[in-house]
Amino acid sequence: MDKIVNNILDEVIEKDYKQADAYNLRVNGQTLKRQTNPYIDIINKDNNEGIDIHVKDNTLFGIIHIPVVLTERGLKDKVYNDFYIGKNANVIILSGCGIHNDGHEDSQHDGIHRFYLEEGAKVKYIEKHYGEGSGDGSKILNPITEINMKKGSSMTIDTVQIKGVDDTLRETKAILEEDTTLVISEKILTNNKQCAKTNFEVVLNGHNASTHVTSRSVATGKSYQEFKSNIVGNNNCYAHVECDAILKEEGVVKAIPEICANNVNANLIHEAAIGKIAGEQLIKLMSLGLTEKEAEETIINGFLK
Repeated sequence: MDKIVNNILDEVIEKDYKQADAYNLRVNGQTLKRQTNPYIDIINKDNNEGIDIHVKDNTLFGIIHIPVVLTERGLKDKVYNDFYIGKNANVIILSGCGIHNDGHEDSQHDGIHRFYLEEGAKVKYIEKHYGEGSGDGSKILNPITEINMKKGSSMTIDTVQIKGVDDTLRETKAILEEDTTLVISEKILTNNKQCAKTNFEVVLNGHNASTHVTSRSVATGKSYQEFKSNIVGNNNCYAHVECDAILKEEGVVKAIPEICANNVNANLIHEAAIGKIAGEQLIKLMSLGLTEKEAEETIINGFLK
């Protein structure tokens, strides 16, 4: 692989993907490398671009990497990945995606990921997005995540937009059955004239289903961010949604919360806080010898950790 691909992989995945139990590396719309084992299988779809990932029942501590890299100018890549997680399986899935664009045409990756968790299954899903390149063509990433959780299953999602993504629409839809838990942590950084929109839709159908959604974002330059959440409680359930954002320069953040309780025992909470960096934080750090710019960067980095 060339140097550009390796540099992007260093940005979007935490460890060498070849050390995973199973992996599928997609570069410029094609599978470049793949590995499976007796417990985790990865197969191509027959009728669509993308793969099916099958995790057998009772698989413990399996690690799966499915990184995607685009370096071809003007490429529009769309992929459908379905994850079938067996009963009582416990896996970590890393799904980093990066675009390098030195041209004038837009480069785009749309990733549609659908998760089917059987009873007692546990999944940690880590997703990082990154853009780079000297061209004036846009780097566009549109992730769609659909989640179906059966009784007693749990899922944790950590999703980060590191930098360099010009336009993104991030959609997450989940249906939770009895005794399920879904925890989502989203972090987004935008600058210049970049635009990032997020839509969360979570339906809590089962008794004792719960979700906790946290979105932290920083909008700098003339960038725009929009956060929408729609939480529906149809049973004795719990949901807590937090949207916290820092504005700098001419950045704009819009939060649109919606909660619907269809059961007297549904406990649904939404909190939002948007504002500039607090002056006392800057003063405290500058008193330690940091410049104003260094103090701002320290606060932003800490906020997005």
